Amino acid sequence: MKSFLYICLFFCLCSCFQNKKPLLGDTPFQKSLNASFKDASTSPLKKKDRKAFRGLDFFEFDSAYVVQARLKHTPDSTFFEMPTTTDRMSKERVFGVVNFKIKGEDFELKIYESQDLLDEEGEEDYLFLPFLDNTNGDSTYGGGRYIEVLVHDKERDSIITIDFNTAYNPYCAYDEKYSCPIVPRANYLNTEIKAGVKAFVKN
Repeated sequence: MKSFLYICLFFCLCSCFQNKKPLLGDTPFQKSLNASFKDASTSPLKKKDRKAFRGLDFFEFDSAYVVQARLKHTPDSTFFEMPTTTDRMSKERVFGVVNFKIKGEDFELKIYESQDLLDEEGEEDYLFLPFLDNTNGDSTYGGGRYIEVLVHDKERDSIITIDFNTAYNPYCAYDEKYSCPIVPRANYLNTEIKAGVKAFVKN
């Protein structure tokens, strides 16, 4: 009798594993982001969207969008209130300006230091890089996207790596209840950044 129960259990487990669809993702960033979106404790998705979720839609990884940027620090800048998609204001300051090339073309963006990241243990070495580009409203979210940039030495000008393949949507692209900083118009790139997360199609 026990052997019969074990056999039944074995086939049930096999069936479960076969029916469980793997999360999509070609890079560690994509797999990690998909895992966090599937997890109810970390996902910004509405319940109905999470239930059908298998993976976000990404552009294919392109090394042309991994750039070395010159960061010029602005040490005397002060924190200001950046508007968000709700009545909340996000405490930010212009940490500096980054200059870089994409496919031979020169670009410049302001990079920000967020009070929220400074207050969160383990996140204080990250800077906030919101940007707009010519894919917005078409293949990507209309409100622009974000990148988090790791900077080890915040006390001086430096060369940093910006990986646009890690560009992600603000949470309000998935659920309007979230309060997301609005990308400043000054951070518009007059080109198509075909890298990172694409627009999300809600169920």
